[in-house]
Amino acid sequence: MNKGQLIEKVMTEAKVSKAQATRAVASLVDNIRNSLKSGEKVVLAGLGTFSVRRRKARTGRNPRTGESLQIPERKVAAFKAGKTLKNAVK
Repeated sequence: MNKGQLIEKVMTEAKVSKAQATRAVASLVDNIRNSLKSGEKVVLAGLGTFSVRRRKARTGRNPRTGESLQIPERKVAAFKAGKTLKNAVK
């Protein structure tokens, strides 16, 4: 499912216009993004937890030349599925 299909589902199930569904989905995505950007966790009961994790610095290898290079530490977005979602997927 992509964003457009999600908007169609929200529109149908919530019985709202496409514009309202689009704004709702965009607002949800924006709020999750902004919370992660400020370092907060986002916990959605029944779905899971979005968080920011640090990936340690490491040594990598250029696949073309085989040369070693240093990859710096960085922050990455992470998602951990909740129990309800895990059970639904089984």
